[in-house]
Amino acid sequence: MSNIIQLLPDSVANQIAAGEVIQRPASVIKELIENAVDAGATEIQVVTTEAGKNLIQVIDNGSGMAETDARMSFERHATSKIREAKDLFELTTMGFRGEALASIAAVAQVELKTRREEDELGVHICISGSQVESQEPVQCAKGSQFIIKNLFFNVPARRRFLKKNSTELRHIINEFQRVALANPGVAMSLIHNSVPLFNLPTGNIKQRIVSMMGKQMGTQLIPIETDTAMVKISGYIGKPESARKTLGDQFFFVNNRFMKHPYLHRALMDAYDNILLPETIPAYFVFLEVDPQIVDVNIHPTKTEIKFEDERAIWQILNASIRESLGKFNMMPSIDFDTADQIDIPVMQKDYVPEAPNVNVNPFYNPFEEEQKNASRSFGGSSGGSFSSSQKTDGWENLYDGFKTEPSFDYSPSENQSYFESQQEQEPVQQTILSSGGEENKISNNQFFQLKNRYILTSVKSGLMMIDQRRAHERIIFEGFMQALSRGTSLSQKMLFPEELSFGPHEIGMINELKRELLAMGLEIEQKDEETFLVLSIPAGLENVSAAQLIDGILTDFKDGEVDLDKEVWEQIATSMAKRAAIPYSKAMSQIEMSELFDQLFACSVPNFSPSGKTIISILDNDELGKRFS
Repeated sequence: MSNIIQLLPDSVANQIAAGEVIQRPASVIKELIENAVDAGATEIQVVTTEAGKNLIQVIDNGSGMAETDARMSFERHATSKIREAKDLFELTTMGFRGEALASIAAVAQVELKTRREEDELGVHICISGSQVESQEPVQCAKGSQFIIKNLFFNVPARRRFLKKNSTELRHIINEFQRVALANPGVAMSLIHNSVPLFNLPTGNIKQRIVSMMGKQMGTQLIPIETDTAMVKISGYIGKPESARKTLGDQFFFVNNRFMKHPYLHRALMDAYDNILLPETIPAYFVFLEVDPQIVDVNIHPTKTEIKFEDERAIWQILNASIRESLGKFNMMPSIDFDTADQIDIPVMQKDYVPEAPNVNVNPFYNPFEEEQKNASRSFGGSSGGSFSSSQKTDGWENLYDGFKTEPSFDYSPSENQSYFESQQEQEPVQQTILSSGGEENKISNNQFFQLKNRYILTSVKSGLMMIDQRRAHERIIFEGFMQALSRGTSLSQKMLFPEELSFGPHEIGMINELKRELLAMGLEIEQKDEETFLVLSIPAGLENVSAAQLIDGILTDFKDGEVDLDKEVWEQIATSMAKRAAIPYSKAMSQIEMSELFDQLFACSVPNFSPSGKTIISILDNDELGKRFS
């Protein structure tokens, strides 16, 4: 029973460590870019092939490394900045050389070319699966060049669990954007499969946001600036009217390090309370500068989660800062007192006594004389009418004698009672529900009731049926799309004036990828220039939603979703379009509308669940109703 516990070989230990740091190609790019920033690079170029699965190349013009440092950087726990434990709480940089290189080299084939400015020759190192294959001098440019090939080549299970290229590329773009926003003074570019996605020149933070997110973002930004003893807050927030349902334009940075912090996100959303459309999120690019000693950035391997010493105080400061900026720059009407020539404000003199206005009144005016003359012209003369200009109007008050008493109505209880009894004796209309249940779920009458403009209620044989009106409409629209696809036809309506929409580089790539599927759904889009698309036609019958809302919703779902099969792509687009085109919960519906919705729902193949799998129908049975009144 001895010799049970043994030390793992370095290659196996590195692969285990890589599981925490290197989750996908985007993790490799994040580590290498952060190392390049720490090395003082002013230009960083990222090149990928097949979403980084086959090739990742990161080139920088930073300080480079000497031969010994280059070799040591691939060893476990090799570092250039930490000497003792307390240094962890004083870090102000993104990362350090060697933090993740050992993990990357354990699961990929790595080449490194690096040279310092003072050296004539650099060093070229090749490592595969933690094994050094070669190390030799080389002529290369100042800085470092990493080439990562065949990620997870020796861990087939990890490689199989990678998503499709479009999904992995979205993660790469997210990591690239986070580092690029935090470092506007560094020129950065991203090329995928020989296609440039980003080419960001140096500039200030606003210029970096506009060059990354698109020109349309430039007019939607509100600056924020707050400096306190605890935290300094700067950056930009989006105007309330520009808030979108699409996630992805929300960024928090602490000491130039991207972070995810739901608690501070709530502070920002609370500042926007009552000025946002439902289910929309504003864009924000918020930078916080704090003392490194009151922040713990090492609570998560990827360092995207941060813990503050006093989060409540920072919550209040951030909330107040956002409210102040919204108050200063929101679209509220204000008076500019510097432009006195545009607004004439009268000044009241001390001894001034206003005069009463003069009103000219004709005390002899008789409106009936005009009526008599008009009547005489209309009915007298040519037609020989009986009206004359000398007609007398004495006793005209007697015309209203009949209106002085209250109207009386004859009410016969026997007649009304017999009418209602005859109506009740009639056989109620029976309508069978097409879902499971058969005889027990028959409509006892054709009456529908709407509760809180959200639910449709009707009586069935087994009890009380409740229908979620929005989810029901989603199911109807979804199955209409899928039936059109199965027939190979799509009904679209041309737009009289094509709608022009602007998108960022990330969204443009997604739209081009989904162009064929969108066209099959009836949504025809044409690219006008680098950032602008024209919507030429939209699916017929979707009058309740604009093209911008439709495309925005589709992009939101695809940013958050993981779709692998072509069939799932069709279904997800149809689900997204149905979700945006469905009637809102606040819509009041008539009896005819509720009846039509009911009939169309139970003509669907799956009436009980929405396209996203949520419950549409709930029945409160007779036994449960009886218990509530027992």
